[in-house]
Amino acid sequence: MTEPQTTSESPSVTPYQRLGGETVLRQLVERFYCYMNELPQARPIRKMHAADLSAAADKLFKFLSGWLGGPDLFVQEFGHPRLRARHFPFPIGVKERDQWMLCMNKALDDTPMDAELRELMRRALSQTATHMINQ
Repeated sequence: MTEPQTTSESPSVTPYQRLGGETVLRQLVERFYCYMNELPQARPIRKMHAADLSAAADKLFKFLSGWLGGPDLFVQEFGHPRLRARHFPFPIGVKERDQWMLCMNKALDDTPMDAELRELMRRALSQTATHMINQ
């Protein structure tokens, strides 16, 4: 997994802090799952999730918190992310990756942050989503 890095301008500021911390990260995750619910193009990946998305949203928030350099909530609760292993039970191909990224890209576009951080997150999340392909 490629983690977002701090910039040379402010090496002590994490991407989590640049984003705006917990409040803005929760907004990003909420928008992501709203798009997953709303977009017809995302129906196949939506069907892979439980009817109630609250547990998935909580796990994504906790994962992204640590991934962005904030509190490592996911590891504290669930242990090492082992993303590929955790996603292996789900058939993930290029189409599913693209559906996930469609929702995430829209959520990133809706979330207030500096353009450099948005692009950094977009690239890193795209690499991670590609790594989840197992079909």
